[in-house]
Amino acid sequence: MNQHATTNPLRRTVRLVAILNLVYFGVEFAVALAIGSVSLFADSVDFLEDAAVNFLIVAALGWTTLHRARVGMALAGILFIPGLATVWMAWEKFGHPVPPNPLPLSLAGAGALAINLFCAVMLARHRQHGGSLATAAFLSARNDALANIAIIAAGAITAFLWSSAWPDLIVGIAIAALNADAARAVWRTARGEHQEAKP
Repeated sequence: MNQHATTNPLRRTVRLVAILNLVYFGVEFAVALAIGSVSLFADSVDFLEDAAVNFLIVAALGWTTLHRARVGMALAGILFIPGLATVWMAWEKFGHPVPPNPLPLSLAGAGALAINLFCAVMLARHRQHGGSLATAAFLSARNDALANIAIIAAGAITAFLWSSAWPDLIVGIAIAALNADAARAVWRTARGEHQEAKP
C-alpha cells in the first residue's frame, strides 16, 4: 500500500477524533468545575491535549518520516501536561477534601468512555501503518478509556461505599501515571523512527 493511500484515511480518522475530543473537553471541564472533581478535571485537560495532538498529527501526516518522528518526540513531552495539571488540582483538593457529587461524576465518565472507545476503535485500524503519530493518537484514546472506567468506579464507590474525596483523588493520580506511560511509549517509537530515517 502506498503512502498516499495509507495517509488519507488516517488523516480523516484523526481529524474526526480531534473534533470529538475538543467537543467533549468542554462538556467534561464544565462538569469538573461544577462538582469539584480532580479526576474529571484531569480527564478534561487530557481531552484538550488529545484534540491539540490530533490536529497536529493531521498536519504532520504529509511530512517526511524524519519530520514525523521529530513531531512524535515532541508529542511525548505534550503527553505529560495533563499529569502536571492533575498534580496541581490534587494538591488543591488536599486542602479541601470534599467528595464530588457521584452522579454527575459517573455520568460524565460514562460519556467520556463512549467517546474514547469509539476513537480507540477507529485509530486501532491505522496503528500498524501510521508510525509514532498513529501510536500517539491510539495510546491517548486507549488510556483515556481506561481512565474513564476508573472515573465511573470512583463515582460508584463515592455514592455507595465511601463518601470521601479519596476515590476521586486516587483516580486523578492514576490518570497522570497513564499519561506518563503513554509519553514513554511514544518517545520510544518516535526515537526508533528518527534513528532509522536519519541519513
